[in-house]
Amino acid sequence: MNQYRNLRVWQQSMDLVEAVYELTDSFPDSEKFGLISQMRRSAVSIPSNIAEGARRNGHREFHHFLGIAKGSLAELETQLEISSRLKFKLDGDYEALLTLSDSLGRMISKLQSSIKASDYPNISEAPEFYKRGDD
Repeated sequence: MNQYRNLRVWQQSMDLVEAVYELTDSFPDSEKFGLISQMRRSAVSIPSNIAEGARRNGHREFHHFLGIAKGSLAELETQLEISSRLKFKLDGDYEALLTLSDSLGRMISKLQSSIKASDYPNISEAPEFYKRGDD
């Protein structure tokens, strides 16, 4: 029923959400309703769209929702750049988040390619290469 939880791409996007929340905790209070809120919404949108797409009625819809997740990821990357330019305290988190974001973007693209090229009607029948193993 919740096969999306087994997807590495969903799990990694959840890791990204946690990292964004931790990072934005150190931002100025004046950004509470600005950049903090926007970054958190963008981050939360990524795994949410992956999950929603996986539960839809077929691979075309899943592919579509993965595209929305990629758009949210691009928003988040832009917001990270804005945070860096505004000289918010990012320490090493900025590079780590960009690395995680880049990896996640590649995973989403590979999953989209796999789904588009396949005849698999739903996530439970999709190839194992993007599902998490028992590791």
